[in-house]
Formats: sequence, structure tokens, C-alpha cells
Amino acid sequence: MTVEAPALPSASAVPYGRLIPVTVHFDDLDALGLLHNARYPLLVERAWTELWHEHGIRFDGDWVAAGDACNAVRELRIGYEAPVTSPGRYAVHLWLERLGTTGLTYGFRFCSADGAETYAQGTRVLVRLDATTLRPAPWSDGFRAVARELLRPAD
Repeated sequence: MTVEAPALPSASAVPYGRLIPVTVHFDDLDALGLLHNARYPLLVERAWTELWHEHGIRFDGDWVAAGDACNAVRELRIGYEAPVTSPGRYAVHLWLERLGTTGLTYGFRFCSADGAETYAQGTRVLVRLDATTLRPAPWSDGFRAVARELLRPAD
């Protein structure tokens, strides 16, 4: 018996932002066989890391050289809509709600691989930090250019 993997999501699968494939493994499930609540933010973080790596924004051990990757979470909100009950391929839909001088708010949906079904959704606020002082610092022009492409259109 041959099982084909589901197709990766296309760029047009969501009307704004990006859909990044993620994998839920058996050991991500809790004792009830559900994706553990703490794994959702972890998988969202991994999706953002992959997206920013595509644009050369990464942390390689040097906070000063990290630039825009030197940031901290100010707030995380998540709502669980439907349980994930099995390992497999899923996706995280990512976008920006707000892009400020030193902070941003991003939105996310943990969803089916094609983006059609939502399991959890939320927002997270990040603050860009100066690596030396750990005080808020402005995002770079390069970061802002990429981030603007991810902004959710006004309703």
C-alpha cells in the first residue's frame, strides 16, 4: 500500500500573509491523543523562524549580529478552535496585524495543510531590542520592507 503525502500549500491558498507547512509528530500529542496546548505556540514559532530565514533574518549565536532577530515577546494570545487529533502535515498561516517602529503584532492560524480548517488562532506582540541595552530599538529598513508584504489588508 502506498500513501501519498498531501500537496504543499500554494501561495494562493490564503488571501494575505503566508502559509508555512509544519509537521505534528506522535510525541507532540498529550495523554488524550490531542496536540498538547503548549505545542501550538512552538509550531507557530518554528513557522516564523522558517519564514524569516528565507529573508536572511536569523540568530546564529551573536546577539549584536542578529539585528532584527534580537527581539522579545511582549504578549501572546491564543484561542483553541478544534482539536488536532493525529500526527501529520498541517500549516501555520502567518501575517502581520501591525508594524510599528520598535514593535509589531502578528496574527497566526494553526490550520490544515491547505489552510481550510482552523484549529487555533491568535496574536503575538514582539519588541525589537538593542542587543547591548536590551531596550526597544527600531526595525531595520530591510526588515520593514519584508514585513510590509505580510501586513493584513484593512477590512
